[in-house]
Amino acid sequence: MLSRSFNIKKLIRIDAFCFSTATIQNEIDGHKAKIMARGLPKKKPIEGVKDIILVSSGKGGVGKSTTSVNLALALKHIDPSKHIGLLDSDIFGPSIPLMMNLNDFPQIDVNKMMEPLRNYGIKCMSMGFLIEPGAPVIWRGLMVMQALQKLMREVNWGEIDYLIVDTPPGTGDTLLSLIQNLPITGAILVTTPQVAALQVTRRGATMFEKLSIPVIGILENMSSISCPNCSTEIPLFGAGTQKLAKEINCRILEQIPLEYSISVQNDKGIPIVVSEPENPITFSYRSLAKKVVEFVENKANKI
Repeated sequence: MLSRSFNIKKLIRIDAFCFSTATIQNEIDGHKAKIMARGLPKKKPIEGVKDIILVSSGKGGVGKSTTSVNLALALKHIDPSKHIGLLDSDIFGPSIPLMMNLNDFPQIDVNKMMEPLRNYGIKCMSMGFLIEPGAPVIWRGLMVMQALQKLMREVNWGEIDYLIVDTPPGTGDTLLSLIQNLPITGAILVTTPQVAALQVTRRGATMFEKLSIPVIGILENMSSISCPNCSTEIPLFGAGTQKLAKEINCRILEQIPLEYSISVQNDKGIPIVVSEPENPITFSYRSLAKKVVEFVENKANKI
């Protein structure tokens, strides 16, 4: 407990201008941006990888990993000649092994590089491949960064046209390290329409803007639910995402309804893009993939 003589105002600077969560958060975001801009090493591409797409969310549980997996599979579907990679950078809570039905340990090649595991035509790498099933990752920050470096620099991806990176939720060290070290082509913001999710989505958009990472757009999950009688789509949480998109000048790429089969197929390791190719949600993921390709091609043409 602080002593009575402790001047708390010196610690939190209580005044009319900064005594608000929004102001404090803006100061934190600005401080992160300054750190990132100060004396950074030159970003180094991953050998063989052409374009890196971050799939990001401010909160957990909004369907970011589901989006990453189905986007990767949809990219492969719309152009089977393309080589697609999927990197699970969530060190503490990797989901890709379950969703992609991959349980083996990676092989090590003659150059001591890890070989990605492959399923459904997608090359995958995850911390979940390197630890025993159910084993917790109880690491401090330095060990996490070392593990992330291994996932970024010690994997033999071969030729990859699109590397989809499933990031951990929030704007912490892992995401900042990815942005600092890799040439990111663009980022997708995944959210749900609830106010709590949208608030942190706004912070994520602000961070990407300050760090000069192009935002491809917003993917809204749990946008609606289908009426079991007439199949009418019923909005669940209002139009908050549309309002946010307008305020931050960002388009909504797709709106994915709350669908029981998405979760079921994830748990089976057969994502909906593979298991239900004629499902309207699958068409939405294919549409998302086409918009990502369009963004990448347009960006390349401007260079």
